[in-house]
Amino acid sequence: MPIPRRSRRGPKLHHRVYVVELATEVRRDRRFIRQNRYTKPDQTCLYVGSTGLDPEVRYVNHLRGHKGCPLVRDHAIRLRPDLFADFPAMTWEDAIATEEAWAKELRELGYAVYQH
Repeated sequence: MPIPRRSRRGPKLHHRVYVVELATEVRRDRRFIRQNRYTKPDQTCLYVGSTGLDPEVRYVNHLRGHKGCPLVRDHAIRLRPDLFADFPAMTWEDAIATEEAWAKELRELGYAVYQH
């Protein structure tokens, strides 16, 4: 019985976690409020996501509205590589888990974070 092609190559390690800084007006959006009930005026607002694309390409797709989050399309300021550059490429499953864990950690560090 032949071995499936994917098994021979091992897991695909091309997914990445990325972070986008959002304008403070995002705090008025009910989706953002649900995840950040007690934000302070001085908190930086962020979006945390994961992608199989280069984070810069994914960011541009968000801005164009192509399979993007409306919060990013409408409120993006910039990509924040300083908050994700240390993450290596990983499997899709690991990227999803890392995205959730990183959003939680960023909240603990004092950021207002939207992640889904």
